[in-house]
Amino acid sequence: MELPLHHAIFAMSFCFSIIIGSCDIVSVKENSISSPFSDNFLFGTASSSYQFEGAYLTDGKGLNNWDVFTHKPGTTMDGTNGDIAVDHYHRYEEDVDLMEFIGVNSYRFSLSWARILPKGRYGKVNKAGIDYYNLLIDALVNRGIEPFVTLTHYDIPQELEDRYESWLSPEIQEDFRYYADVCFKYFGDRVKYWVTFNEPNVAIIRGYRTGLHPPARCSGLFGNCSKGDSEREPFIAAANLISSHAAAVDVYRTKYQKNQGGKIGIVLNAIWFEPFSNSSEDKLAAERAQSFYMNWFLDPIILGRYPAEMEEILGPDLPPFSRYDVENKLKRGLDFIGVNHYTSMFVKDCIFSACEAGLGSSRTEGFAFISGQMDGVSIGEPTVLDWLHVHPQGMEKIVTYIKDRYNNIPMFITENGLGTNENSFPTTEDIFNDADRVEYLSGYLDSLASAIRKGADVRGYFVWSLLDNFEWIQGYTIRFGLHHVDYTTLSRTRRLSAFWYKNFIAQHKASAGIRPGPGYTQER
Repeated sequence: MELPLHHAIFAMSFCFSIIIGSCDIVSVKENSISSPFSDNFLFGTASSSYQFEGAYLTDGKGLNNWDVFTHKPGTTMDGTNGDIAVDHYHRYEEDVDLMEFIGVNSYRFSLSWARILPKGRYGKVNKAGIDYYNLLIDALVNRGIEPFVTLTHYDIPQELEDRYESWLSPEIQEDFRYYADVCFKYFGDRVKYWVTFNEPNVAIIRGYRTGLHPPARCSGLFGNCSKGDSEREPFIAAANLISSHAAAVDVYRTKYQKNQGGKIGIVLNAIWFEPFSNSSEDKLAAERAQSFYMNWFLDPIILGRYPAEMEEILGPDLPPFSRYDVENKLKRGLDFIGVNHYTSMFVKDCIFSACEAGLGSSRTEGFAFISGQMDGVSIGEPTVLDWLHVHPQGMEKIVTYIKDRYNNIPMFITENGLGTNENSFPTTEDIFNDADRVEYLSGYLDSLASAIRKGADVRGYFVWSLLDNFEWIQGYTIRFGLHHVDYTTLSRTRRLSAFWYKNFIAQHKASAGIRPGPGYTQER
């Protein structure tokens, strides 16, 4: 008997077996419902170097900013760091096996800048780092898994922070250009999807406004830091990062793209901001929230200017871009947009209405108070993370918003997933039987399918994450993995969600009339 996809979760709850380790959930022979995903749609999982690799200072790797930050007491909730993480550096072949079992055709991972250039442009290229990534890329390509590579996922060489305060200096543009050139040279013959930065909006806000991430700079009511200026430095750092993106894209397009045939883009954290009321004030506040969060980076890269809402409120406080950069590098400065979408938030106007102090309510955040709960109303089911509320319809809304604002530039959903706290599970079985994650992924993918059916040019979807891993300031307290990781032995165990995703992909292949490869074999 074949089950419709949206009923698979119920079937899985009956057939799931921790001891057996796999189950046959849906038939993939035929499906009466046509898949909204294209034949060449990328289904994958995502990771990042600092969260996965471990191998701290192994084989010539230099210190990065997260190495230094997490070794300071009190920076992570459980006092841990990424020195070992999940040891992807030494276990990548085992992890590629896990990907092949699920049947993904792409893997999104990031390169460690400090593993390739331990001292930035002030030192030599680390051959051992190049060799490692060549081995990983070859292992993926040999299994028919497309590498989807991010140049920088929060971590940068500490050398750049020590020399000139990294993103606060325009010098970093030359360092990033040089680093990108090295990566394109050594890996671009096999890598066809490049991302310059992962979530620069999060990196800048948490690094220079709230001080929760390195370099831990903030001031005033925004956080408790020993240095920084929360109302000025985020915009300086963002401008240098945007210009660095443009420099890397320029290198790729002028030296490599024609021969290598790849694409290059950037990944933004994308929250759907829902007006708390139907008032025109709250609707305008929701637009301001989007402009001060995501459009802050995308507008200059695609349109060559800051969002109008930022210009109106901040004016000359926004660092200008040179006319040369705008005309020659920034406009149309990407081939695709990566969208990391997890959650939605309510937004309330703070210009015409009194707002309590909080996220978004200040002038430099756009006078738009942001929260998952307002006046006792939650935008979606709360989770163990205070920023993550389950609101599947937000996926269709944010994708449609980006489609309309940026003329339907190709998109990839580069992260989407649910974090859980293992301590909340009463039994060992429930650790692996993550039905709540399956329900989350199913709902968000249904919402994405709706956006695609309505014309959004979305070309891929990546689950965060393949494995449980080091979750930044949460340390190892929060788990996002399709696979459970025992942090003592580092053994990987498939969760229910891994089987569900395997069969989701298989059913798509069947409905699209694509012959399943070895990764789609139904095992018992």
